[in-house]
Amino acid sequence: MSYKTSAQASHDASLVVKPEQRPCGSKGNNAVPLPQDSEEENRGQSSTSAVDQVRTPPEDAGVTSSSTICPAPVCRQFWKAGSYNDELSSKSQQPTGKNYLHVHPMFLHSNATSHKWAFGAVAELLDNAVDEIQNGATFVVVDKTTNPKDGTTALLVQDDGGGMDPQAMRHCMGFGFSDKKSDSAIGRYGNGFKTSTMRLGADVIVFSRHSKNQTWTQSIGLLSYTYLTRTGHDRIVVPILDYEFKASTNEFVTLQDREHYKSNLSILLEWSPFSTEAELLQQFDNVGSHGTKVIIYNLWLNSDAKLELDVDSDAEDILIEGNIKKTGCKIMNDHIATRFSYSLRVYLSILYLRIPETFKIVLRGKVVEHHNVADDLKHQQYILYKPQAAGHEEAEVVTTIGFLKEAPKVNLCGFCVYHKNRLIMPFWQVVRYSDSRGRGVVGALEANFVEPTHNKQDFEKTVLLQKLEKRLKEMTVEYWNCHSVLIGYKDLKKHRQKVPQNLQPVGRKNGNVFQKNSAGDSVRQTTSPPPGFPAVSAEPVVLEKRKEHPDLVASAASKRKVGSDGFSVPGHIRVEQGSATWSQDSETAQLMDENKKLRAKCLDHKVRSQNLELKAMNLRSELEKVESEYERLMEELQAVRKVKEERSRNVNT
Repeated sequence: MSYKTSAQASHDASLVVKPEQRPCGSKGNNAVPLPQDSEEENRGQSSTSAVDQVRTPPEDAGVTSSSTICPAPVCRQFWKAGSYNDELSSKSQQPTGKNYLHVHPMFLHSNATSHKWAFGAVAELLDNAVDEIQNGATFVVVDKTTNPKDGTTALLVQDDGGGMDPQAMRHCMGFGFSDKKSDSAIGRYGNGFKTSTMRLGADVIVFSRHSKNQTWTQSIGLLSYTYLTRTGHDRIVVPILDYEFKASTNEFVTLQDREHYKSNLSILLEWSPFSTEAELLQQFDNVGSHGTKVIIYNLWLNSDAKLELDVDSDAEDILIEGNIKKTGCKIMNDHIATRFSYSLRVYLSILYLRIPETFKIVLRGKVVEHHNVADDLKHQQYILYKPQAAGHEEAEVVTTIGFLKEAPKVNLCGFCVYHKNRLIMPFWQVVRYSDSRGRGVVGALEANFVEPTHNKQDFEKTVLLQKLEKRLKEMTVEYWNCHSVLIGYKDLKKHRQKVPQNLQPVGRKNGNVFQKNSAGDSVRQTTSPPPGFPAVSAEPVVLEKRKEHPDLVASAASKRKVGSDGFSVPGHIRVEQGSATWSQDSETAQLMDENKKLRAKCLDHKVRSQNLELKAMNLRSELEKVESEYERLMEELQAVRKVKEERSRNVNT
């Protein structure tokens, strides 16, 4: 396929990012308006792009870069790169009396400081690929690549999702634009791409191909902190090239007029890793009919002047050298709770609670094996928690809790808290005791009722989060008190009453215990696992009943007598505290038994329903993929037919 310039195209591909729906107001500025700009504003813009003020393109037909070296940023260390000198050149423009605001290039750096951890930035880019599963994405690749201009290391993130059309590319490069309306979508703020890419490196170039309604487009965009700082710009300028496939000529043509096309191309060739337009377009060769390729270059260095992302120590992994902390215990060093902080492969294996079988995460050429934290637990329990706010029940959360299989040899504890399938807080340590209490207790839950922060590494500090933290502390202590004897710790309870052999704990068969915690939220222990967690045959053990929390099953529990050890009596037997008298109460026992069975069935049906929904989502994804492939084949067929018809007419003439 060949590439030509279309003189009829009217789009300006050079984007000046600004937060208001107003024109820039400076003479000689025709930045492509964001989609919110009105027609009146568009008519008021001049015919010269903002990027034209930076460098006048040559007049010859072929535009190439004379430089064989990719320009480096002023500072190579991320936490020191915020110093900005916009007096390097005269790009600062004076106001003309109109009200307007621009986004200064310094915002790219300050905005990216929300990511304290480099892997959190990588996860943001993967979230975009996972959100594309609904558009047919089957993989996302994270790998090392090389900057062809200077041979330095760059980071590649590529997926085969739906890709971005020219408008979506501008939304991606702008701030606050998000078209992800699905309840299952991870992204929502329209800011993750900028924060993540600028946190990992000074510059990023994006290639995206999109097909819809028999229209095939591809776009190239450059977000370069190096370019903006080295040229002294006082606003963020993003050169973009757009192409559209013409079936009649079987080639791509540009969607910019000649002046804007050459202007943006000259900036891309000077400041990107590629020296010619042919090299730029070659990047689409392995993208396919749809998908997105992101290349982050001029990667940041650490305080030792080494790459923050270590791509050389392990050929199948990407490491963060400064996060590797070895202890004298090999089990601790090798455990996933320790390794995730410095090994990207380990972190990605637990990043999502559920991954469709049709989707693969490929790191350094090897598929990342999905890992469920619940698989590492023994003596598992499932506890249903119903958080309440302002007297209203917010949601139902099933927490899987247990001891690590290595306990008590490992001094690790905490909860992996997910939000909409995405890991937000790995191994969140909610208890800290000087003694061994809580040691080895780990849990996992999906808390969709609390909102994550913008960097998706923490939750907003709300009342609901405080209640959740308090309840998780209580769960940890209760579980430890009841189960620590199972892993070798002494039973510190005094005067534990022995239970007759013909008695059994509540929930031994049906697995339900209802309580209210100190915040008034409903809590239930259940043996049915939540979606995304494996089913286990572990025998349930009733958590210790706190004195200040009465049984939630109020009407029935008021009739039931319980022993001092917290065990109720099944069948026709009732134990009266402080007495050896046994009496018959078959009606109450029968009601209690029926109640437990019904609640167990209800939870089981709910789990099955959620599993069916997940299966339906996978099937829809496969169907959309097939439909997309069908549309692509039909487009190719039509293009071939047109070519044959033209050839036939030429032969006849």
